[in-house]
Amino acid sequence: MKSLSIFPHTPTLSEHQQYLQDPVLPQMNEIAIAIQDSCVGKKLPEAFYVHVSALSELPPKLQEYEGSARKVVPQAHGATLVKFSVMEPKISYLFYPSFDTDPHPALKASIQVDLITFMVSYRDYSTSTNPPILHRKETFVSSTYPLYQQFAHLTQTEEALGLLKKANTIGTRKGWEERLRARHVEIHGHHVIQHEIPLANTRQIERHKAAIIRHDLSRPVRTALEAGFFTPDTTFFDYGCGHGGDVARIRQKGFTSSGWDPYYAPGSPQVPADIVNLGYVINVIEDPSERRQALINAWKLAEKVLIVSAQVSLDEGDRRGKGTIAYGDGIVTARNTFQKYFEPQELKAYIDQVLGVDAIPGGLGIYFVFRDEIQAQSFRASRFRSRMTTPRIRVKLKRFENYRKLLTPLMEFVTERGRLPKKEELPEAAEICAEFISIKRAYDVILQATDPEEWEAIARKRRQDMMVYLALSHFDGIPKLKDLAPSVQMDIKVLFGSYKQACLEAEGMLYSVGDLASIAQCCQQSPIGKKSANSLLVHISALEHLDPLLRLYEGCASRTIGRMQEANVIQIHTQSPKISYLYYPDFDTDPHPALLTKMTIDLQDLHVSYRDYDSDDPPVLHQKESLVTREYPLYEKFARLTRQEQDWGLLDDERQIKYRSGWLKCLADNCATLRGYQLSRRPDTDPYRLKVLRSQVRQRRQQLD
Repeated sequence: MKSLSIFPHTPTLSEHQQYLQDPVLPQMNEIAIAIQDSCVGKKLPEAFYVHVSALSELPPKLQEYEGSARKVVPQAHGATLVKFSVMEPKISYLFYPSFDTDPHPALKASIQVDLITFMVSYRDYSTSTNPPILHRKETFVSSTYPLYQQFAHLTQTEEALGLLKKANTIGTRKGWEERLRARHVEIHGHHVIQHEIPLANTRQIERHKAAIIRHDLSRPVRTALEAGFFTPDTTFFDYGCGHGGDVARIRQKGFTSSGWDPYYAPGSPQVPADIVNLGYVINVIEDPSERRQALINAWKLAEKVLIVSAQVSLDEGDRRGKGTIAYGDGIVTARNTFQKYFEPQELKAYIDQVLGVDAIPGGLGIYFVFRDEIQAQSFRASRFRSRMTTPRIRVKLKRFENYRKLLTPLMEFVTERGRLPKKEELPEAAEICAEFISIKRAYDVILQATDPEEWEAIARKRRQDMMVYLALSHFDGIPKLKDLAPSVQMDIKVLFGSYKQACLEAEGMLYSVGDLASIAQCCQQSPIGKKSANSLLVHISALEHLDPLLRLYEGCASRTIGRMQEANVIQIHTQSPKISYLYYPDFDTDPHPALLTKMTIDLQDLHVSYRDYDSDDPPVLHQKESLVTREYPLYEKFARLTRQEQDWGLLDDERQIKYRSGWLKCLADNCATLRGYQLSRRPDTDPYRLKVLRSQVRQRRQQLD
């Protein structure tokens, strides 16, 4: 690197005085506020970086501020990035000539402008053997930048492999190359190639001991069953079936089912099947090359869908338990079995890299890989399809009642898709047309017997479902129209007019999801959910009833990582881009259930954090009816208890009752006791104290009235 030198431009005295008097030059606190308001650029505690292509998208104050510096340095027009100092009035222009082509481009030169002293300094890195390099290139550009998706996918893969941790050690070329060598990784273009990690020692691992005797279907197979992958003629094969529990239970359900295991069923043939399950196998294979081959072998057998699942680590406690030792890229347990704990992002990156696919999460640690792109896109779309109820019959109409059985399939179709079917989409179409001349006329009879507004609401909901699906598709590349099922293509044509229009509207919604102010406003205006200053809590059953922008916000987390399987409450954060999945084991049965586990996904880098609340004083939940819809089976029971607790003043101080100890103290202070959902006064309450408490309840009711 060449020594610091003064850039060859010295302002005249008149230029200097004019600049210092320029009203464009704002205070640093104003610049800091403008930086925080910016929707583009990389924000760090002491600096803000933005690609020159995104300068026009900065807040006006930042554009004017940068323009003042550019007047001083005409040579800045060739720069790649602009750096705004947050602590002092200085702007730097950074030159990365290979920004687009190099996955981690090196800095060639920088020009810094001091907007107070008018001094310009220059640094040359072109001859440096260890220049600074860039990571996370997508953070510098806008989401409309042509290479944004390519940059983002590289960052996601590197995050999953743990390459970007301890960023202070990888900011230069040598530090980065050392990190890649240590992780046995190479990067060609914008693609990551992970080489096998050699075992640190040799040891005879007893893999078969990792097989679990199950008394029900495993979670991955149950998830596939619930997703509707099994149809009457579906065949199933379990690769690494262990004791064969899934094989037997799928066979009991009437499907052709078989399996193979190197220890428990080595003589069974490995046969192709519609659905192949590789359930918690790759995480117990200590040899990386054999692990990779197992994944490839299972994929070769899968004719329609491969289910891949593995143990996922959510904290360091998962990795280092009692009686474990490090071995290869995992650990050996006290039972002499091997465990490779994948990080949530790492598992998807591993599957995608080995098989050259785009695996779709079915849950935390569960991924589906489809042979057919149409089936893959149909599954993606189904994940965001709301459950709708067919409108009730409100008018007794003789013509409708006479043909109610015939018209029911038509009503169910419109409820499912939000539009009228084409004749070939409805088996009963010929019979309906024979009686009513056309499907449209048959539908007119249905409208006369029901509320037309309910059908319009269904169409709007289906339109929103499609927008959420298409918006999330931007992350992996919008599917081609031909890759969508014919029924989905027709949905788009009827609901949007054209595929182009649908994609434009979805893209607009995706841009909005990056605006935390819009997210916060949606949360505050939501008729469903428990609101706080920083978040919105909703039961998972109510997610599909939220504003589509909030559904999209949550989808940004679940689309790659998947939801924590047992989670029943979702927390939408409004002060930072995060989604949390909470598990209350006794949500329905306990009037004030305790939080057991919480998983949080940071939407900026998809980092996953996990917290266990298994203690004597966990947080407890109040006002449960606010988390669910009125259609929830226990809504009235929840609401009735809340009204009584409000009358008694038990919910006045949210801070005091946040944890179990504070809640129990509140009950004791108010001489109250809970048995199930029955709230009553303690029988040993002092009569005078009881009289005072009852008087307070009457006063509260009068104030409310």
